[in-house]
Amino acid sequence: MTEQYLWEAVPMELRDYFDAVRKRWFWVLAAVTVAVGAAVLINVRTTPQYATSVTFFVSTSSSQGVTDAYQGGLFSQQRVKSYSGLLTSSRLAETVVNRHSLGLTAGEVQSRVSARPVPDTVLLQATVTDSSPNRSEQVAEAIVAEFVRLVQQLETSPGADRPAIKVEVIAGPLLNPVPVSPQPVRNISLGLFLGLLSGVGLALLRGMLDNTVRTVDQMRDVTAAGVLGTIPFDNAARRDPLIIGRQAHSARAEAFRQLRTNLQFADVDMPVRSLVVTSAMSEEGKTTTAANLALTFAEAGTSVLLMEADLRRPQAASYLNMEGAVGLTNVLAGQAELDDVLQPWGDSGMTLLPSGSIPPNPSELLGSQQMADLLTTLQARFDMVILDTAPLVPVTDAAPLAAQVDGVIVVAQCAKTTETHLRAAVAALRAVDARLLGCVLNMVPHRSGAYNYYHEHGRRHRSASAVGPARQRQAVPGPSGAEVAEEQTSADVGVAVKTS
Repeated sequence: MTEQYLWEAVPMELRDYFDAVRKRWFWVLAAVTVAVGAAVLINVRTTPQYATSVTFFVSTSSSQGVTDAYQGGLFSQQRVKSYSGLLTSSRLAETVVNRHSLGLTAGEVQSRVSARPVPDTVLLQATVTDSSPNRSEQVAEAIVAEFVRLVQQLETSPGADRPAIKVEVIAGPLLNPVPVSPQPVRNISLGLFLGLLSGVGLALLRGMLDNTVRTVDQMRDVTAAGVLGTIPFDNAARRDPLIIGRQAHSARAEAFRQLRTNLQFADVDMPVRSLVVTSAMSEEGKTTTAANLALTFAEAGTSVLLMEADLRRPQAASYLNMEGAVGLTNVLAGQAELDDVLQPWGDSGMTLLPSGSIPPNPSELLGSQQMADLLTTLQARFDMVILDTAPLVPVTDAAPLAAQVDGVIVVAQCAKTTETHLRAAVAALRAVDARLLGCVLNMVPHRSGAYNYYHEHGRRHRSASAVGPARQRQAVPGPSGAEVAEEQTSADVGVAVKTS
């Protein structure tokens, strides 16, 4: 509880930043891995470099008093700045190459030498770096000899017997036995820091640019409507999209039962007898939501009709493992009788009206008077009519149907549906005065204790049903009316699911 209070005390914007990084931790990990890997690769592929250093002391030739000594010191400091350039000059490099056998050109010698005057002193430090420690020492010794000689030559005035400036070696040449390059610890630490910085930056940037719907509060703010339920993400749903058999006791099944209950009590003064299930875009879970919602109503003893009113990409019949070649469109076109195309799904109390032949004009067909009359007939025959329709943003098929039923629910997939699309879908419904009952957030990551409770409950139930007389209860209603073993039913409906 104390941790919760501390977290709530953190400013909202800061908490949003933390959440953005936490949700995209893989980006941070990937960036750190790449940066550290690059640092390790640099360490492995870089040739070790060894450094030999030498320190020179620069002074005037003579001084006769304190004033002269002070002025001589200032003069020497000025000279030290010039000598740092002389150490790296081409003239000194050519002299070294001509007088010493190093196996290097003047340019190579010049590139290996660096010099740095010690601030506020008359000391000058020179460093020779080479991939060979022996050659580094040899070049440094040659530099010492030729540099002292060159300074004497340059600082001796014509007719004078000694130079005005004297250069002496006070330290070195000294070889560092440890390579100065590469530096593994520094490189890896730098790679770790840069990777962490770039990963967090990318996560924050993606978070600021991400306008997908991820929370119930966000969905409520975008739609200005209630949220009827949240459906947890379940890997098994790709194999078994329907909440039958093994899935009947999962957290996902309980979520659909809760959605059914919420719909029943959405408005007691205007009970829902017909319902459109739609979404903003395709592949957000509207078809599986419609099918499973129909199953839960049938489970409660309600006679329910599931109408496959998505006449562009119908999926409900394939999920239920039923024939969908003849159905709604054929009835509307007068090519078939209604009773001939209604398909009871076993003895569960649910009936499917498949889409039938794909028409060239779905919007006109669904908005026709024949469709309105058919809806009236079906509402008189069934306690609940659920229509699985096309998404609202790409096409307008669902709009005319939404205005003819008792209510509409909009399904959005967590972390996929954008606020823009969801807002456009709700606007399309309000444009036709449809009754928006609420929204459903689908495929929500399950981190709550409720999921674990239902998961364990379902596992214990399955374990108990595997022995003794309970084996007789493993049968579930099949599409033909006969009872099919649970394993067989799961195999039948276990097609590769793409939520639509």
